[in-house]
Amino acid sequence: MFAVPGYSVPVADESESTAVSGADDDGRAEKTKADKPKKKQRPFWQELPILIGIAAVITALVVNFIGRPYVIPSQSMEPTLHGCAGCTGDRIYVEKLSYYFGDPQPGDVVVFVGPTSSWNDTYRSTRSTNTVVRGIQNGLSFFGLVPPDENDLVKRVIAIGGQTVQCCDAEGRVMVDGKPLDETYIEAGRNNPFNPAMPNIPFNQGGRAFGPVKVPEGNLWVMGDNRRESRDSRYHQEDEFDGTVPVSDVRGKAVFKIWPPSRIGPIRSQDPQTN
Repeated sequence: MFAVPGYSVPVADESESTAVSGADDDGRAEKTKADKPKKKQRPFWQELPILIGIAAVITALVVNFIGRPYVIPSQSMEPTLHGCAGCTGDRIYVEKLSYYFGDPQPGDVVVFVGPTSSWNDTYRSTRSTNTVVRGIQNGLSFFGLVPPDENDLVKRVIAIGGQTVQCCDAEGRVMVDGKPLDETYIEAGRNNPFNPAMPNIPFNQGGRAFGPVKVPEGNLWVMGDNRRESRDSRYHQEDEFDGTVPVSDVRGKAVFKIWPPSRIGPIRSQDPQTN
């Protein structure tokens, strides 16, 4: 292009053109935002059932796959765990994760369901005879709000599959594979069967002595810390498992006392075979 004398070529004002275009764009954007309907928030009473449902699912997963609380009803694990008729027994937390990756070991305090009829002869179900109520109770149990309908027991693992357990040596100690156990968790004196002030409680046909019993693979020999007040493996040697408990019947490992406040604290595994 060339300039013609006396004639001027109009030139667009870019700044003005851009400003006008921008104003139009902003106007359209504002109009679009104004026209877009706002999302209406749900009332809390409508969201509450959803929140309760999510909480219930999480609780069920925790109770059935991670762990749950149990109540100690008797004195069979004194002094480690406290319990007695009519008193406030320890509430303990029992976790399941440990036994997904390995079996119980000597010294573990475990909760298990009674494996045979001899373990369950004194158990009475807490479920209602009414079909509807029983169904509700079973449902609540799934979410950990009601105890399971089974005879859950708590004892300490003394020997595992393949080991031989018996009692006693000259000092009255339980032996595993011929070696006496160092059971520091047993209260001195109270559980000493040779203390003249504490006569033996007879069990089985032979009194206090038992075994030798070879524990089948996949099973456990369990005993209460309060030896004078515990119906444990010693009392069930006539059943199909020779008094032992299948690992498959173990519900979990007791790891913490959660109630009452004066008793809160960890439950430690103490392997008695490492003496």
